[in-house]
Order: sequence, then structure tokens, then C-alpha cells
Amino acid sequence: MTPSVLAALAAFALVTTVTPGPNNLMLLASGANFGFKRTLPHMFGIVAGLSALTLVVGGGLMKLFQTYPVLNVWLSIVSAAYLLWLAWKIGSAEPLKESNSSDKPMTLLQAAAFQWVNPKAWAMGLSAITLYAPNQSLVSAMMVASVFAVVSFPAISVWAWFGVVVRKWLTSHRRYRIFNISMALLLVASLYPVLNL
Repeated sequence: MTPSVLAALAAFALVTTVTPGPNNLMLLASGANFGFKRTLPHMFGIVAGLSALTLVVGGGLMKLFQTYPVLNVWLSIVSAAYLLWLAWKIGSAEPLKESNSSDKPMTLLQAAAFQWVNPKAWAMGLSAITLYAPNQSLVSAMMVASVFAVVSFPAISVWAWFGVVVRKWLTSHRRYRIFNISMALLLVASLYPVLNL
């Protein structure tokens, strides 16, 4: 991979990971509800899951989706259902001081697994492999996955940090409820451009 292609890939990874989507909206909500430190496993899970997804897509899974287009339909249905469930969980969450001890931020494994039903993660992985590893070799897929791993963490950290900043404004039960419901609605709205509903 030439330096110019590598720079273009890094720019692609930055733009796609820093822009709004299910991961970033969930990090914003997690930062506001749990703080930055407790959101770190969620962030590391996103990086690990997105990198693994990109590697597997480039290593051969993309060919399976090209051979059997119905898999795209099933992936869209499962992704939409899971995101709607997550939106409900966020929208119905109580402010931290009133929540019970079962309210916890997403773990590293949960966040990594979520990438496999995150429509934006699939769109990013498939696009990155198509554009920057068209031969779909394992080495080129590893390069794309590595760039995503390096670039995505600082990009998504901004969203968790912004959640912490917003948390200072969330001083009342009413504001927390409005914030969580708004995040849930934005999460649902994030399905539109990715799934073309």
C-alpha cells in the first residue's frame, strides 16, 4: 500500500468513525450517564470489533455476501431490530442516581459483538475493503483493519468526552430524561441512511 493510499485510507477511517452513527451516539449517552472512565471498555470494544469485522470481511466474508445477496437483507433486519432494542434501553434509562445497580455501561465484549449487527460498521468495513483492498488479500485486509484500529479510538473518544461535558448540564431528572429520549430517537434515526428505510 503506497503512502498516498495509506493517507487516503486513514482519512476515510477518520471521517467514517468520527461522524454520527450508532456507536458514537451510544458513546455520547454512555459518557453522559456513566462518565469517561467507565465508558473506556465500550470504546476499546468498538475498536476491537470494528477491526475484527473489517479483517473478516476482507478475508473472505465479503465474497459470501456478494454470492448470496439475501444475506444483506437478513443482516439489515437483525441490525434494525437490535438497534431499536438498544434505543428503547437508552430512552427508558433512569438518571444515574436513581438507577438500580444493574445499570452498567456496555462492556468490551458487548461493544465488540455489537459491531456485527451495527449497519454503519458493516458499511464502513465493506466500503474500506472495496476501496482500499480490492484484491481482498489477507495482508491488505490486515492493513485496512490496522488503520481503523489506530484511527478510530481518538475519533470515537471525542463522543464519550462530549457526553461527559453534557453530563454537567444534566442536573435534573427532566433533563436526563429528555437527553436519554433524544439519544434513543437519534439512534433510531441513524438507521435511515444506512438501511435506506
